[in-house]
Amino acid sequence: MATPLAITKAGGRVEFVDCNRDDLCLSFQDFEAKLHKHRPKAAVLVHIGGHIAFEVEAIAELCRQEGVFLLEDCAHAHGSQWSGRRPGSWGDAGVYSFYATKTISTGEGGVMVSHNEDLLDFAREFRDYGKPLHRVEGLNFRMSEFTAAIGVVQTERLEEIVAWKNQAARRLLDPEHPGRLELPEGMVSGLYKYIVFDPVERSTGKVYDVPCHRVMGHAVDLPNSDWVAEHHWCVPLYYRPSPSEEEPV
Repeated sequence: MATPLAITKAGGRVEFVDCNRDDLCLSFQDFEAKLHKHRPKAAVLVHIGGHIAFEVEAIAELCRQEGVFLLEDCAHAHGSQWSGRRPGSWGDAGVYSFYATKTISTGEGGVMVSHNEDLLDFAREFRDYGKPLHRVEGLNFRMSEFTAAIGVVQTERLEEIVAWKNQAARRLLDPEHPGRLELPEGMVSGLYKYIVFDPVERSTGKVYDVPCHRVMGHAVDLPNSDWVAEHHWCVPLYYRPSPSEEEPV
């Protein structure tokens, strides 16, 4: 819900696109149809669950062709990669959350990444009331130095944390869950969630119990989103380095 609410609070109008059943992320086929129907100025691609959207390349290319600004919501995707490429690098910008539940956290806050220097300059001014030149009507989105210091340390530890989680998943969970979400060749998930499509007795719930279009009362037919909400579960994934060995326990 953070994604559509951010759009509406900024004065935009939200049009929902269906997801795929295999990755829980944006469906290129439905996105292409909705893009030609609604002619949006911007689109948000959410990387759900810790991995990268399987159709990210096709979605990004379509946005480039049609002049649509693409924002990647990477709030779940810390530490994921696809053949070495990171979330937030396909679109015009990417945003990460550092909320307490994320793979790395500062308690609250987040970060934006982009290849566009003008956009980065705008963001830097917007976060502190438009200072120093007041060319934009900015607000208070500053991160304190204390919080930023935690973020630096967490970011430095990101690769080892993701490695621990993946070792635990491969060794302990994969043998027990053949109906898990399967990744494409070359993709590594940050494992914000370990997603399965078979009911499990012990679950940390779902990524979403009710799809956003249902919460907001949008009369749009998104059959895959409705199916996913009913047919996925998240298996607990606990990890920490063993004091006597490198493997997680």
